[in-house]
Amino acid sequence: MTTSETERAAAAKAAGSNLGARLVAVVLLGVVVYGAIVVVRGADKISAELKTFAWWTFAAACGLSFANYLLRFLKWEYYLGVLGLRRDGEGRRLMSVSESFLVFLSGFVLTVTPGKVGEMFKSLVLFELKGIEVERTAPIVVAERVTDLVGVIVLITVGGASFPGGLFWGGIGAAFVGLLLAIVAVPRFSALLLAPMRRLPGRAGRVAERFLPKVDRALGQLRQLTAPRHLVAPSLFSIAGWALEGIGVFLVLRGFGSSLDPFRATFFYATATLAGALVPVPGGLGVTEKVLEESMVAIGGVPGSVSTATMILSRLATLWFAVLVGFIALGALRFRYPTLLSRKAPAEERA
Repeated sequence: MTTSETERAAAAKAAGSNLGARLVAVVLLGVVVYGAIVVVRGADKISAELKTFAWWTFAAACGLSFANYLLRFLKWEYYLGVLGLRRDGEGRRLMSVSESFLVFLSGFVLTVTPGKVGEMFKSLVLFELKGIEVERTAPIVVAERVTDLVGVIVLITVGGASFPGGLFWGGIGAAFVGLLLAIVAVPRFSALLLAPMRRLPGRAGRVAERFLPKVDRALGQLRQLTAPRHLVAPSLFSIAGWALEGIGVFLVLRGFGSSLDPFRATFFYATATLAGALVPVPGGLGVTEKVLEESMVAIGGVPGSVSTATMILSRLATLWFAVLVGFIALGALRFRYPTLLSRKAPAEERA
């Protein structure tokens, strides 16, 4: 096993051993955030609303979230194909569809991280299982986030068209995505951003010297993934997938007897999702919740207790349901490959 493989195996083990601690910390943060919001809104009022809630709508919201995961998996498979990582030189699949699906879902284990960068975890799992270098698949995660932004902003624009001022936020998000695509697509822009790192002195400069060639390689692959011909299908998957979760919020509202229409419910969810993604806090905790809750009250006219209960159930059906699904998928992979994320190298894992 090479030095590089040894370092990656050690990193994999460290990531696996820290999963529980990270999850507990974020869960505790979530409990504090939700508890504070419930206290402000009134626990008695929220409890009264939950007593009459139609719980089938929560189950349906979870089902729609899983349908979103299926659509996002299609993006994962699509990008693996674009990079030539779905099949070997003889045209045989490197892994079965079911195995690829479990690898994809395992990334949700660390979805409660700033900007969802924890989904890089699936690249680490893929390296452990198949020996595919992390820097080869890491651009897929970035491309997924870019197309997710496109999908969310389309939903904000469509939903915002139904009331004054809604298009303003869609315009801000579209400008941000445009800037991001420009940085990725135009080598000169990315070179300008990386130039200061190339001039770092001493030890920092030596680290950058080893690290930057991998960044350049990843950016080249990312340009390939975000080329116009490769943006359309993944963006459509994103629009459909995030719309399903927005409809899930609408169904939860209906479970409380709210008459808010699906376009506004989806707009509120998409706006809150975008706000949470732009702020560097784990899973957007506190930001997504507050934006979703306040927009339902201030713009949608939803009673405060109903908006709080809807927010909590919606986040359980999206964010926390994803974490649960990720742990189930990772457990299934570790059942099949008992030494996954252990000290052993990928070649030993597959033996």
